Amino acid sequence: MSLPVHLVPSLDGVRVGSPVTVEGDEAHHAVAVRRLRVGESVVLTDGLGTSVVGEVAHTGKRVFTVTARAVEAVPAPEPAVTVVQALPKGDRGELAVEVLTEVGVARVVPWAAARSVAVWKGERAEKSLGRWRATAREAAKQARRSWFPTVVPLASTADVVALVGAASLAVVLHEEASLSVASLSVPQSGSVVVVVGPEGGLTDDEVAAFVAAGATSVRLGSEVLRTSTAGVVAVAALLARTSRWG
Repeated sequence: MSLPVHLVPSLDGVRVGSPVTVEGDEAHHAVAVRRLRVGESVVLTDGLGTSVVGEVAHTGKRVFTVTARAVEAVPAPEPAVTVVQALPKGDRGELAVEVLTEVGVARVVPWAAARSVAVWKGERAEKSLGRWRATAREAAKQARRSWFPTVVPLASTADVVALVGAASLAVVLHEEASLSVASLSVPQSGSVVVVVGPEGGLTDDEVAAFVAAGATSVRLGSEVLRTSTAGVVAVAALLARTSRWG
């Protein structure tokens, strides 16, 4: 049975035998909802590569303490994958974030594409970004990731062009592309950027801007996928050709 995973702000300086205290909402959920008990084994992670396995030594109303039995630090996976996700309708954005986290992306970039139906402005933008980040956090726990993904604030097309230009490999998913994702040479290190358009599709100007910045326009197959699932399929196809999935 897999041990439950809990996120803590920092594990700096933690060694075998060290006590680690978990507080706030994370502790409340573990103690009040999951009924965590003294003596149970858990995993704590800082989401930045370090994880601790230990036993619960004490519990309180919104706090519990773990005695570290083992400490592990792992390097960040390479290549690091960023997915630029055009804003979908409804809760499909959270679905996209969930599956992208499970498949191992390092960063999710919400993007206000020209044909995005959803609009993030003002208070709605803050709440939507908060939901995406909460979804990523919980999915990373479920996937038992040592490195949690980053969900950044809403990006403009100019921001995405800059990301594409800095990437070791950048692809833009487009159903009319002549190249398939299977034809690409995938770097074993560095950064990979995948751009996913909205339900209404990418505009010609958007595709042209990304290609001019260095992206390759590719298709996944003859089927047209939803924006909420296209990204995870593309990332899986790319990672399958790296040592991460070797």
